[in-house]
Amino acid sequence: MLLDILISPAWAQQGGEGPSMLPMIFMMVLIFAVMYFMVIRPQSKRNKAHRALVAGLSEGDEVLASGGIVGRITGLAEQFVTLEVASDVQVKVQRQSVSAVLPKGTIKGI
Repeated sequence: MLLDILISPAWAQQGGEGPSMLPMIFMMVLIFAVMYFMVIRPQSKRNKAHRALVAGLSEGDEVLASGGIVGRITGLAEQFVTLEVASDVQVKVQRQSVSAVLPKGTIKGI
């Protein structure tokens, strides 16, 4: 009788089923879905847009490089772009470092 007070008889019984794995699997799927829509999908959309921007570069475009350099494209190569940042001052940067194409006439307003 004293033993029944210290150890509940329900714990001592054998049999019955263990907890179901279905809620845990559902939570894992839910967490993956949230991660996909909040992190993976937006990042892949940004990467796709940047690849399209880099592929569409042409001479005469005014661009902003990732280092903050603003210039007009004077030459294109497979991996590099030549930017004219001032009269008779040209800088070569990697194509991937171009972060934005600016509207025409932006350099004159700076």
